[in-house]
Amino acid sequence: MDIQPGRAEDVAILRTLLYADVFDYPLTADEVHHFLIGLPLSRERVKQVLQSSPWLAERTVRVNGYFTAQGRAEVAAKREERERASRALWHDARRYGRWIGHLPFVRMVAVTGALAMNNSAPGDDIDFLIVTAPGRVWLARALCIAIVRLVGLWGVKVCPNYILAESALAQGQQDLFIAHEVAQMTPLVGHSLYAEMRRANAWSLAYLPNANVPLRAEPDAAPRGAGRRLQRMLEWLWRGELGERLESWERKRKIAKFRRQAQLPSANAVLDESHVKGHFADYRRPALTAYEERLERYGVAGDGVRQ
Repeated sequence: MDIQPGRAEDVAILRTLLYADVFDYPLTADEVHHFLIGLPLSRERVKQVLQSSPWLAERTVRVNGYFTAQGRAEVAAKREERERASRALWHDARRYGRWIGHLPFVRMVAVTGALAMNNSAPGDDIDFLIVTAPGRVWLARALCIAIVRLVGLWGVKVCPNYILAESALAQGQQDLFIAHEVAQMTPLVGHSLYAEMRRANAWSLAYLPNANVPLRAEPDAAPRGAGRRLQRMLEWLWRGELGERLESWERKRKIAKFRRQAQLPSANAVLDESHVKGHFADYRRPALTAYEERLERYGVAGDGVRQ
C-alpha cells in the first residue's frame, strides 16, 4: 500500500479499527467513537470523518453498517454470528453473576473478555472479574469455584479468571490491551465499586478518552434485603481468626498448585494476597504484537498516546 500521512483524526480511527481487527471484530460508528484510541473526538465528528475522509476510504470498508480494515469484509458475518451466540450467553451471565455477587465477601462482579463485547463464539466461557473484601480473595474464590462446578453440570462454562481485593483496584500493567479490558467490562454487581475502579485506573483514558462509562449498561444486581442480610451473616461467621486461617490455608494450597503454570513463558498470572489472576495462557502480548504488525503494515506505528 502506498502510505500517505493522514490527519490525526483519520489515523486515530484507523488505529481503532485495526485493534478491533485483531479480534475479528468490525465496529459500528458509535463503537469507533467509544473506543477511539488516543483522541477525544465527538461522536458527530467521528461519523463525519468516517463518511468523508478519502484517506480512510482507501484503507477501510463498510459492510452491513460495520467499519473494518480494507480486505476484511468477511468479519462482518463473523460478528453477526458471534452476536447471536453472545445473546444466548448473556442470560446465564446475568443469572450466575448475580449468584456470585451474593457470595460472602464479594463486592463487585463484571463480565469481561469476549462476551463483554458480544464477540463470543458458541460454547465460549463466561469470563468474570470479581472484586472482594480485603483479605478474603482466596476464600471468595473457593466459593466461586463451587458455583462454577455446579453450573458446569448444566453445561454452562463460568470462568472467574480475575479476582482482586477492593484495596488493589489499580492495574499494574498499563497499555492499550489493559485499557480495553478496563473499559469494556460490564459491571453486573457493585456499580459504585466499578466507578472506583475506573478512577483508580484513570490512566486508561489516555488510551481510550471516550470510554469513560460502560458501552452497555446493566442494572446493579447487588444483594439487598434478605440476600444482603444472609451475606453479612456468613461474613460474620468467617471473620476473625477462623477466616484468616481459611484464607491463608487456601492461598498457600492453590499457589503451590499453580506455581508451575504461573512460571510458564506464556503466563501473565498474578497470585498473591490481593490477586488471583489466573492468566496462564497470556492473550495480552500476542494481541499487542498482532496490533503492532497491523500498524506497521498501514504505516501508523505507535500506540496513539505517546507521540
